[in-house]
Amino acid sequence: MAALGGDGLRLLSVSRPERQPESAALGGPGPGLCCWVSVFSCLSLACSYVGSLYVWKSELPRDHPAVIKRRFTSVLVVSSLSPLCVLLWRELTGIQPGTSLLTLMGFRLEGIFPAALLPLLLTMILFLGPLMQLSMDCPCDLADGLKVALAPRSWARCLTDMRWLRNQVIAPLTEELVFRACMLPMLAPCTGLGPAVFTCPLFFGVAHFHHIIEQLRFRQSSVGSIFLSAAFQFSYTAVFGAYTAFLFIRTGHLIGPVLCHSFCNYMGFPAVCAALEHPQRRPLLAGYALGVGLFLLLLQPLTDPKLYGSLPLCVLLERTGDTKAPLCS
Repeated sequence: MAALGGDGLRLLSVSRPERQPESAALGGPGPGLCCWVSVFSCLSLACSYVGSLYVWKSELPRDHPAVIKRRFTSVLVVSSLSPLCVLLWRELTGIQPGTSLLTLMGFRLEGIFPAALLPLLLTMILFLGPLMQLSMDCPCDLADGLKVALAPRSWARCLTDMRWLRNQVIAPLTEELVFRACMLPMLAPCTGLGPAVFTCPLFFGVAHFHHIIEQLRFRQSSVGSIFLSAAFQFSYTAVFGAYTAFLFIRTGHLIGPVLCHSFCNYMGFPAVCAALEHPQRRPLLAGYALGVGLFLLLLQPLTDPKLYGSLPLCVLLERTGDTKAPLCS
């Protein structure tokens, strides 16, 4: 919520049914109402998403296939209906994006190939150290590993694994749709693009606190450890959410954040402690450092908006009077 204060605040008014000049989207009667509508809409989406996981009463743990299947159903329903929240927001605020709702949410063909490949490449560069670590610890060589990874039988086995489907497909797709594609268009006119990158992930991070309920319920650890783990998870999910929000804004596509989310779910949090104790510690730590350095060096060039065509969120802000959004260039 703190991102709604200070210089980042853009106070928008609610437009009347009759058409107004585009510049009238700023100022006028009811200052700040758009921001409250935006925040309430995002909070409603986050609560609906998390709440959908608990509409099924079960004594089974979250990783049980039956629980995962039921949650697939409810979360897919909520995610499919989430664009209606953006549509309602548009009607309540009177903001006209200047593009279709699907385009605003990152469903478009212009620049789709670089939007799918370059953000994923950038994320893999960041994970250079963990990828080296995975390769060193793998008993098979690279050629054998690729054969297994590309084998139809391996993919068929994955598609019947409920945990794999949840972590690699359903969670990345639905979470990026709800927490990035739907929330960012509603927050950006209120806070501006920069603050929206850091405000949007707060909803994403808080949404992951529901794991505390299940850990306490099944006594998976001590209470202190559970809350410490939750705080850590909130921190890195918020950082990751800021990164995918940045990708969404800079590319104007949803596919890049979804693929990066899936890749990061597969890799997990980097095992830095294990790297420090690894037999080949020096080259491994060099890989970690090189990956971070190259990531920072290539972050701006590989997300240059010129590679992806017109950016819907930037068009939206131009129509609301903000022509100085630094993420748009």
